[in-house]
Amino acid sequence: MTDTLNPGQRSERMARIRSKDTKPEMIVRRLVYRMGFRYRLHKQELPGKPDLVFANRRKVIFLHGCFWHRHDSAGCNNGRLPKSRLDYWLPKLEQNVARDTKISNELNALGWGQLVIWECQVKNQNLPTLCEEIRHFLCDEATHSA
Repeated sequence: MTDTLNPGQRSERMARIRSKDTKPEMIVRRLVYRMGFRYRLHKQELPGKPDLVFANRRKVIFLHGCFWHRHDSAGCNNGRLPKSRLDYWLPKLEQNVARDTKISNELNALGWGQLVIWECQVKNQNLPTLCEEIRHFLCDEATHSA
Protein backbone atom coordinates (compact mmCIF):
# COMPACT_ATOMS: atom_id res chain seq x y z
CA MET A 1 0.00 0.00 0.00
CA THR A 2 1.33 3.44 -0.90
CA ASP A 3 1.21 6.63 1.10
CA THR A 4 -2.03 8.60 0.76
CA LEU A 5 -0.15 11.91 0.93
CA ASN A 6 2.40 13.24 -1.54
CA PRO A 7 5.95 13.82 -0.22
CA GLY A 8 5.37 17.54 0.39
CA GLN A 9 2.19 16.93 2.37
CA ARG A 10 3.83 14.15 4.39
CA SER A 11 6.83 16.38 5.16
CA GLU A 12 4.56 19.19 6.32
CA ARG A 13 2.56 16.83 8.56
CA MET A 14 5.68 15.28 10.09
CA ALA A 15 7.18 18.74 10.75
CA ARG A 16 4.20 19.57 13.00
CA ILE A 17 5.01 16.75 15.43
CA ARG A 18 6.65 18.08 18.58
CA SER A 19 8.95 16.32 21.01
CA LYS A 20 8.49 18.83 23.86
CA ASP A 21 5.52 20.78 25.21
CA THR A 22 2.98 18.42 23.69
CA LYS A 23 -0.65 18.68 24.76
CA PRO A 24 -0.49 15.54 27.00
CA GLU A 25 2.76 16.79 28.55
CA MET A 26 1.23 20.18 29.34
CA ILE A 27 -1.82 18.53 30.94
CA VAL A 28 0.36 16.36 33.17
CA ARG A 29 2.63 19.27 34.06
CA ARG A 30 -0.34 21.36 35.21
CA LEU A 31 -1.78 18.39 37.08
CA VAL A 32 1.49 17.67 38.92
CA TYR A 33 1.97 21.35 39.76
CA ARG A 34 -1.58 21.61 41.18
CA MET A 35 -0.83 18.54 43.29
CA GLY A 36 1.97 20.56 44.91
CA PHE A 37 4.98 18.81 43.35
CA ARG A 38 7.76 20.88 41.82
CA TYR A 39 9.92 19.57 39.01
CA ARG A 40 12.49 20.40 36.35
CA LEU A 41 12.04 19.76 32.64
CA HIS A 42 14.17 17.66 30.30
CA LYS A 43 17.39 17.47 32.37
CA GLN A 44 20.09 16.75 29.84
CA GLU A 45 22.37 15.18 32.45
CA LEU A 46 19.98 12.23 32.80
CA PRO A 47 19.63 9.44 30.24
CA GLY A 48 16.73 10.09 27.89
CA LYS A 49 16.17 13.70 29.05
CA PRO A 50 13.03 12.83 31.06
CA ASP A 51 9.98 15.04 30.63
CA LEU A 52 9.62 15.78 34.36
CA VAL A 53 12.47 15.41 36.85
CA PHE A 54 11.98 15.36 40.62
CA ALA A 55 15.64 15.57 41.65
CA ASN A 56 15.12 15.60 45.43
CA ARG A 57 13.07 12.39 45.12
CA ARG A 58 15.36 10.86 42.45
CA LYS A 59 12.33 10.14 40.27
CA VAL A 60 11.38 10.98 36.71
CA ILE A 61 8.26 10.87 34.59
CA PHE A 62 8.24 10.15 30.86
CA LEU A 63 5.23 10.97 28.71
CA HIS A 64 5.24 8.59 25.76
CA GLY A 65 3.27 8.98 22.58
CA CYS A 66 1.44 5.72 21.93
CA PHE A 67 2.42 5.57 18.25
CA TRP A 68 6.07 6.55 18.61
CA HIS A 69 6.78 4.24 21.56
CA ARG A 70 4.59 1.31 20.41
CA HIS A 71 2.03 1.19 23.22
CA ASP A 72 0.60 -2.31 23.06
CA SER A 73 -2.17 -2.07 25.64
CA ALA A 74 -5.45 -3.71 24.66
CA GLY A 75 -7.39 -0.49 25.23
CA CYS A 76 -5.12 1.67 23.05
CA ASN A 77 -5.59 1.95 19.31
CA ASN A 78 -2.96 4.66 18.86
CA GLY A 79 -0.03 2.23 19.08
CA ARG A 80 -0.92 0.31 15.93
CA LEU A 81 1.42 0.18 12.98
CA PRO A 82 0.72 2.25 9.87
CA LYS A 83 -0.67 0.45 6.83
CA SER A 84 1.91 1.78 4.39
CA ARG A 85 5.72 1.77 4.29
CA LEU A 86 6.16 -0.90 6.97
CA ASP A 87 9.74 -1.42 5.77
CA TYR A 88 10.44 2.14 6.96
CA TRP A 89 8.23 2.39 10.05
CA LEU A 90 8.78 -0.95 11.76
CA PRO A 91 12.57 -0.60 12.24
CA LYS A 92 12.18 3.05 13.25
CA LEU A 93 9.56 2.32 15.91
CA GLU A 94 11.35 -0.80 17.18
CA GLN A 95 14.48 1.32 17.57
CA ASN A 96 12.49 3.73 19.76
CA VAL A 97 11.35 0.84 21.97
CA ALA A 98 14.92 -0.48 22.25
CA ARG A 99 16.15 3.01 23.19
CA ASP A 100 13.41 3.29 25.84
CA THR A 101 14.55 0.00 27.38
CA LYS A 102 18.18 1.10 27.37
CA ILE A 103 17.31 4.44 29.01
CA SER A 104 15.20 2.69 31.65
CA ASN A 105 18.09 0.34 32.49
CA GLU A 106 20.52 3.26 32.73
CA LEU A 107 18.21 5.18 35.07
CA ASN A 108 17.71 2.08 37.24
CA ALA A 109 21.49 1.66 37.47
CA LEU A 110 21.77 5.28 38.62
CA GLY A 111 19.09 4.73 41.28
CA TRP A 112 16.32 6.79 39.66
CA GLY A 113 12.70 5.68 39.84
CA GLN A 114 10.65 6.19 36.71
CA LEU A 115 7.05 6.33 35.66
CA VAL A 116 5.83 6.13 32.08
CA ILE A 117 2.56 7.87 31.32
CA TRP A 118 1.06 7.04 27.95
CA GLU A 119 -0.62 9.59 25.73
CA CYS A 120 -3.89 7.61 25.82
CA GLN A 121 -3.93 7.73 29.64
CA VAL A 122 -4.04 11.51 29.44
CA LYS A 123 -6.39 11.75 26.46
CA ASN A 124 -8.94 9.40 27.99
CA GLN A 125 -9.41 12.09 30.64
CA ASN A 126 -9.22 9.60 33.49
CA LEU A 127 -7.34 12.27 35.40
CA PRO A 128 -8.37 11.28 38.95
CA THR A 129 -6.88 7.81 38.41
CA LEU A 130 -3.79 9.29 36.78
CA CYS A 131 -3.47 11.75 39.66
CA GLU A 132 -3.51 8.88 42.18
CA GLU A 133 -0.93 6.94 40.17
CA ILE A 134 1.39 9.97 40.09
CA ARG A 135 0.89 10.70 43.81
CA HIS A 136 1.61 7.06 44.70
CA PHE A 137 4.73 7.07 42.52
CA LEU A 138 6.11 10.33 43.90
CA CYS A 139 5.27 9.66 47.55
CA ASP A 140 6.47 6.05 47.62
CA GLU A 141 9.88 5.87 49.28
CA ALA A 142 10.96 2.78 47.35
CA THR A 143 12.17 3.21 43.78
CA HIS A 144 9.29 2.45 41.47
CA SER A 145 9.61 1.43 37.84
CA ALA A 146 6.75 1.25 35.37
